[in-house]
Amino acid sequence: MKAARRRWFEGQLDLDPERLIFIDETGASTRMARLRGRARKGERCRASIPHGHCKTTTFTAGLRLDGLTAPMILDGPMHGGALLAYI
Repeated sequence: MKAARRRWFEGQLDLDPERLIFIDETGASTRMARLRGRARKGERCRASIPHGHCKTTTFTAGLRLDGLTAPMILDGPMHGGALLAYI
C-alpha cells in the first residue's frame, strides 16, 4: 500500500493547478424545513412550513484556482442528462 501511495503521489507532480477544475454541486429543497423546535415549558412550538408542494433547486459550478467558473442553476434535482450537458 505504501508503494502504491508513493507511485500515486509521484504521478501528481506534473499536474498544473491552474488547469484543474473541480465540479461542485449544492441544492435546496422546500422539504428542508425543520421538523422540531424549541418553546417555553408548557407552550407549543409553532412555525409555518410549505405543505403539499416540493420544490428543489440545484446549483452547480466549476471551482478553479482563480475562482468560480461556469455556474448553472437547475430547476429540480441533478440528473445524469443535466450533468452530461454541464461537463
